Amino acid sequence: MYVAFGGAAGAMGRFALAELVARFNTSAFPFGTMMVNILGSLMLGIWIGVVATMMPAKTKDLHLLIAVGFLGGFTTFSAFSMDAYMLMERGMTTQAFLYVFGSVMISVLALVAGMWLVKLLAV
Repeated sequence: MYVAFGGAAGAMGRFALAELVARFNTSAFPFGTMMVNILGSLMLGIWIGVVATMMPAKTKDLHLLIAVGFLGGFTTFSAFSMDAYMLMERGMTTQAFLYVFGSVMISVLALVAGMWLVKLLAV
């Protein structure tokens, strides 16, 4: 149940953020999906940092709700893949490369930044 509730909330959050970004995005570049994945990675890094430094023994249910459910529903590799394909299909190969490379690298860096931030604040 934790995964289901978290996943539903995460999917609604992803939709809301993507719609908000789309209102301001006048290009064909999929900034909404990119922002969701980067933000989700940052939030996962923060969550992992919190679990590792502050409460590792009592987090199974919260981990299912937050990491597996909410963040699993919030971030989306399938939408990312479709956006990359659509950019390539439109002949926007440079933008497709920047989107794929940028999304992956910045998301990994965001995850590390989240973990680092928690360690910094926990001291």
